[in-house]
Amino acid sequence: MLVLFETPSGHALFKVTDEAHVKAATGFLEERTASETFKLKAFRRFDDTLDALSATTATLEGALSKQLKKLLKKHVDDGEKLLVSDPKLGGAVKDALGIQCVFDGSVMEIMREIRGNVDALLGGGTSASDQRTMALGLAHSLSRYKLKFSPDKVDTMIVQAIGLLDELDKEVNTYAMRLREWYGWHFPELAKITSDNLAYAKVVQRMQVRTNAKNTDFAGCVLDEVADEIKQAAEISMGTEISDEDITNITALADQVVSLMEYRATLFDYLKNRMNAVAP
Repeated sequence: MLVLFETPSGHALFKVTDEAHVKAATGFLEERTASETFKLKAFRRFDDTLDALSATTATLEGALSKQLKKLLKKHVDDGEKLLVSDPKLGGAVKDALGIQCVFDGSVMEIMREIRGNVDALLGGGTSASDQRTMALGLAHSLSRYKLKFSPDKVDTMIVQAIGLLDELDKEVNTYAMRLREWYGWHFPELAKITSDNLAYAKVVQRMQVRTNAKNTDFAGCVLDEVADEIKQAAEISMGTEISDEDITNITALADQVVSLMEYRATLFDYLKNRMNAVAP
């Protein structure tokens, strides 16, 4: 029976000399006892950090790297059992090499015992300080790899865009409602004529006070017949007069509504393209 154990510096194969202990898995072993129970059969050192990163990511994904495949093919005899720390990796080893792999609670206890005595079990081939340095370098490389190549990254962008779209809808509706209420004191009839929030805000931007309606070009804001209706309503409006300072602030709010709605349209197109790319 063999144990496959991955260290920051390479893959190790340990021969189990006391299978009764493996089955019992009653707790941690002392260094001397661990050295008697597990004997190093083979050790394949990583060439560099890139090699270590490749092997580690393959293990995390439950895949069998080329280097590990060569190691197992060379040192695992026919009919010999292999203890592994990951059931997916065990399945990949069995499919590729036909080696019977074992993964259960007792195996995890064995892995903890090996990890606790790994320096002694490796026979001094790698010092504890070197192991720590390699572990730190590998952890940093693996973190960068996950951030760069995360399969969930595209989904995250979509989730963030949907969240922002919902927030923009709330903000636009609030701003548009305030604009209608505020400008409605001056030109209340406009709200009934123009129901679309974007068109309403553009009309306010272009016209400002209702007395300017007659000489204002509403092209690009509303249809011609709607523009004529606005001009007629402005002549007989029952609204109150407002100061220059009032119209300055109302126009600034209209600018915000137009800006937010234009950005919302851009964000919606971005989200639609993202969704088509992920789920066409």
